[in-house]
Amino acid sequence: MAPSALGQIAFGLDQQPRQHPAMPGRTLPTFPQADVAAHHTAKSCFVTIGTKVYDVTEFLEDHPGGADLILQYAGKDVKAAMEDPISHAHSEAAWEMLDDYLVGFMATEKVMQAVKESDDPFAVLPMEPGKKGMAELEKTDHDAAEDVRARKEVHAAGEEAENSNKALYSTGLSSEADLNKETDYTSDYKRHKFLDLNKPLLPQVWFGGFSKEFYLEQVHRPRHYKGGESAPLFGNFLEPLSKTPWWIVPTLWLPPVIFGTIISGQHLNPLSVPAYWLFGLAFWTITEYVLHRGLFHIDYYLPDNRAAITLHFLLHGIHHYLPMDRLRLVMPPTLFAILATPF
Repeated sequence: MAPSALGQIAFGLDQQPRQHPAMPGRTLPTFPQADVAAHHTAKSCFVTIGTKVYDVTEFLEDHPGGADLILQYAGKDVKAAMEDPISHAHSEAAWEMLDDYLVGFMATEKVMQAVKESDDPFAVLPMEPGKKGMAELEKTDHDAAEDVRARKEVHAAGEEAENSNKALYSTGLSSEADLNKETDYTSDYKRHKFLDLNKPLLPQVWFGGFSKEFYLEQVHRPRHYKGGESAPLFGNFLEPLSKTPWWIVPTLWLPPVIFGTIISGQHLNPLSVPAYWLFGLAFWTITEYVLHRGLFHIDYYLPDNRAAITLHFLLHGIHHYLPMDRLRLVMPPTLFAILATPF
């Protein structure tokens, strides 16, 4: 068989290209195993589960565990790593997220060699072959057919794990730390009837009429806004006031901290200043943790009305709902000023 014809078949440029059932109309090519292994850098990072190939390059910086953790498996199968409870057992959202990055299927060297020798290569490639393709592969090379079966079983097991690993609501947290799927806004809204990420979120919470039980169930199912950006919260001139870039924190707080330290140093001995510093740092860290766990995570006592639910979402729920939002990790100075004014 001519190499050019083989290339056309392998990369889905001829005959009947395979389509992923969740992505109708999307042509998915077949990659030789060596090509997949070559995508092992931060500039181009492929991973596989069975025969499926995922291009996770854009997700590297958004991965909660850091890009380096994924790069350890670049060009390789990640099923075992994703199921490892010691390293990090991934939730339903993590498995679902992978579908957004599916770019094709992988054929091993045995399969590619079998295709060259096959009388009907179009039945085998593009991957994944159906019954006719498997029969042709079996006839040509039994070992190649076994290779495909084994890899199909790998990602079938991954899909089974996804279905059996549904996120269960527990007080204050999703059941597991999530790799967060870049959410399909329309389908998510149709499925859950909660919030439409295309529209400002706060008015939807206020006017949504959600029960406390439904709200808590949904807010602890993490969504991932496109590219890790910030979803619209107010949808008007207040929007910038709800976001806090990292540099705002040192810019706002370092001047008064330095000023207070200098003033204190004028009235205390040299040993007292660092002692008070260490005490204050430890005291505030513990206080903040207790407030966070005790105030925001005692969901049982959250009043079942829209005012309480909206306030909960504004102050804390949004962090569970959109955990990858970098600009809403800390309290905005404007909100702090409003809350601190009565005191």
